[in-house]
Amino acid sequence: MKRSTKITSIILIFFFIIIAVIITRTMIGNHFKKKFSKIPPPGIIISQVKEKSFSNKVSTFGTAISAQTRAYKVEKYEILAPLKFNQMVKKDEIIAKLKNRNITAPFDGVIGKRNFSEDLEVSTTSILINFEDSSTIYSDVNIPEVFAQYIKVGLQVDVKVSGYNGKNYIGSIDSLASRISEDTRSLKARIKIDNSKFEILPGSLLEFSIKYNSRISLGIPDTSVLVEGDKVYIYKVDDEDIANKTEIKVGDRSESFIEVFEGIAEGDKIVAEGLKKVRPNGKINPILK
Repeated sequence: MKRSTKITSIILIFFFIIIAVIITRTMIGNHFKKKFSKIPPPGIIISQVKEKSFSNKVSTFGTAISAQTRAYKVEKYEILAPLKFNQMVKKDEIIAKLKNRNITAPFDGVIGKRNFSEDLEVSTTSILINFEDSSTIYSDVNIPEVFAQYIKVGLQVDVKVSGYNGKNYIGSIDSLASRISEDTRSLKARIKIDNSKFEILPGSLLEFSIKYNSRISLGIPDTSVLVEGDKVYIYKVDDEDIANKTEIKVGDRSESFIEVFEGIAEGDKIVAEGLKKVRPNGKINPILK
């Protein structure tokens, strides 16, 4: 009798231990569930889908050429008055006063000097005067044949001067050749640039970006896209602040924006930054950019 009572007691104690463990685990689980359920959704920067200006571009290089240039060889002994180098001279004003003649400006321009090379005897007795009108700069460039059909007179051209960091100018296509060059398989084009402030020096190396096929399309920040294989996704945010993973069809990239053809509409809210903190169908705290 005593033995059976002892066994029963052991079973009851074991049973109560199991019950205690189950209750403890349940209480701990509920505690952490309650604790972590209070974590607010992550703050995510979003933006609205808007229309942007997009265009295709052809990049090329060229040399700055003055609109008009005249060169005069002058003997030093003939010069009666100092020359006004690097100063603006109006049309018909005197460029150089000489013993037997005067040289007058054929147009508004600036006087410059270029010495003959040192191996020429005349360099010690003569100078070469350059008279240039660089208020307008031209540059002849070669457009690859595959782009020739898109290049038209009047197209806008973005211009950068080599060495002028951050300085941009605007030009346009002034004229086009009538045929493709058989030697270079390219179309010759002349670019015209307003240089009324005389910031671009003749002879400078210029970088051109010719815009064509300009259009208005939906655009999104390039930081908002998620690429998986050959597919592109974004997180579209609904009225309940739920981020839904959505496939889109994209086009060109322009100034940190990507062109979108399908998958979103104008006015949609999308995740713009912080993709790593977003979970599909997860709630977010939207911060409008």
